[in-house]
Amino acid sequence: MTSLGGRRVLVTGAGGFIGSHLVEALVREGAEVTALVRYNARGDWGNLALADPEILDAVEVQLGDVRDPFMMGRAVRGKDQIFHLAALVGIPYSYHAPHSYVETNVGGTLNVLQASLEADVERMIHTSTSEVYGTAEYTPIDEAHPLRGQSPYSASKIGADKLAESYWLSYGLRVSVIRPFNTYGPRQSARAVIPTILTQLAAGGDVLRIGALNPMRDFTFVEDTVAGFLAVAGSEATIGDVTNVGSGVAVTIGAVADLCCEIAGRRPRIETELERVRPDASEVLKLECDFSKATRTAGWEPRNELRDGLARAWRFIQESPERYRPERYAV
Repeated sequence: MTSLGGRRVLVTGAGGFIGSHLVEALVREGAEVTALVRYNARGDWGNLALADPEILDAVEVQLGDVRDPFMMGRAVRGKDQIFHLAALVGIPYSYHAPHSYVETNVGGTLNVLQASLEADVERMIHTSTSEVYGTAEYTPIDEAHPLRGQSPYSASKIGADKLAESYWLSYGLRVSVIRPFNTYGPRQSARAVIPTILTQLAAGGDVLRIGALNPMRDFTFVEDTVAGFLAVAGSEATIGDVTNVGSGVAVTIGAVADLCCEIAGRRPRIETELERVRPDASEVLKLECDFSKATRTAGWEPRNELRDGLARAWRFIQESPERYRPERYAV
């Protein structure tokens, strides 16, 4: 496996949930990290502001936007490796604003790819998502599973994945595609299902409102997902290919809710929401990862149990009441 120590690295989407954890891990690996955070009028760094202050002292933070090809050309110049995580990821919002998802997820990825090609970077790691598989035709899901655009979000990510593939096949850009399953843990958006459940439990109400109980997901703790990024980036065998990263265990949302209740020591009544942003026909019913290729080609496997990861997410939410308010979310 190739070491990242001393490598000049750019992380797009560094202000996001996974991106902020990845920046920390890269600095600890000895990489020289530039973190690209989407510009906003407040000038804040999103989740990156929650990183270890000593880590942040070693990071160059740039404000920008992957939708701007000129800006990306400057950001990529002089870098050895690019970790591309910047994307719009909220599935419900993609039904209301699909164009913005294409603009960011497809157009932004094109800009990063082209900038990486022109700058002759050694490696680009592109971030996919298990949502590109849609409802599973078979489980566990391996990388050969058909792709299905079951939401505007997943369709935009399929487009981005195929662009990444084309830059490898057409131009020889050394691209690796990592496909995480349902990552969770500290700093995750309050609109994701696990923080939504834990936030309501922390608020102490008598009712726990959840969008649907039956869908099954492969929940992977963020430390394991980040370790997957590092493993994929350090393996020559992942170049020009897709690598799944997940826990290999599918659990229902209802079972996760029960486990969260046990951890919180509360047992409110569960109600399912009747009105959801996500159309019923677009619901992905089951995701379960086959991560055998990641083990074979990159030496990666998950290490964190779901209960332990949920307990850590619960502690973070309890310690961050200003970030997690008991609102009603359609999940």
